[in-house]
Amino acid sequence: MNYRHAYHAGNFADVVKHAVLARIVEYLKRKDKAFRVIDTHAGIGLYDLSSEEAQKTGEWREGIGRLIDANLEDETRNLLNPLLEAVHAMNPEGELLRYPGSPRVTRHLLRREDRLTAIELHPADAEVLKAGFSGDYQTRVIALDGWLALGAHLPPKERRGLVLIDPPFEKEGEFERIVAGLKKAYQRWPGGIYAVWYPIKDHKAVASFRRLLAESGIADIVDIRLELRPPSPEPRLDGTGMIVVNPPYVLEEEMSRLLPALAAILGDNGQGHAFLERLTGEDGRAA
Repeated sequence: MNYRHAYHAGNFADVVKHAVLARIVEYLKRKDKAFRVIDTHAGIGLYDLSSEEAQKTGEWREGIGRLIDANLEDETRNLLNPLLEAVHAMNPEGELLRYPGSPRVTRHLLRREDRLTAIELHPADAEVLKAGFSGDYQTRVIALDGWLALGAHLPPKERRGLVLIDPPFEKEGEFERIVAGLKKAYQRWPGGIYAVWYPIKDHKAVASFRRLLAESGIADIVDIRLELRPPSPEPRLDGTGMIVVNPPYVLEEEMSRLLPALAAILGDNGQGHAFLERLTGEDGRAA
């Protein structure tokens, strides 16, 4: 599947992914020490929901479009506020016209001492991203294959932070590449937090991916999934997942409260289901 950000900005997968991202960043801010977020597949950073690409799919209407208008309970709203505030900041006129990609969500949440490294391989997208962060001393934009960053840019000098891996799934073997990349990154920086997005389309491939992670030897892996509907005979995007390595100790509890609410809002005709499963324990063994 081709998952270029511009076509899918603000859809249900973005909502789940960025909700998890925001909760991790908020946790990192609990301590005074500075941290760095490394975004390996950053895209252009900000997306026009009236663009030809966004209008062609219209997926944002069933994602952030639903969430922004939802009647949220206080507990759910408190957990989503960091993301929702980032969205509102990109839409000062009040109308939902733009959606922030992961670099913009992250940058909105950073403190003065924290840093963002945003990496994008696509030349045109990298130029747009650079222009969007021009003059921002807290953000470094690099035109580079994000997979290479898992070696060359780890560990960051802050020795504290998050690596967000959000590949476009344009090529075969992306699941295997994720596992190999995580193993390499984990060897270089075993104390870092890693958050990896993946699509739930080919259910057999997803099951194999989860099995490879459980057998990877990487310690402390949690799998967060939201499925819109039961699996269908024809291939389609049925759900979205986030793998988190070294999750903050509060993340599982927060997700156990937040995911059912997101499943109810984003699921098809009340068929949404959320899953929170541990793949490996702190000893690296399959859970």
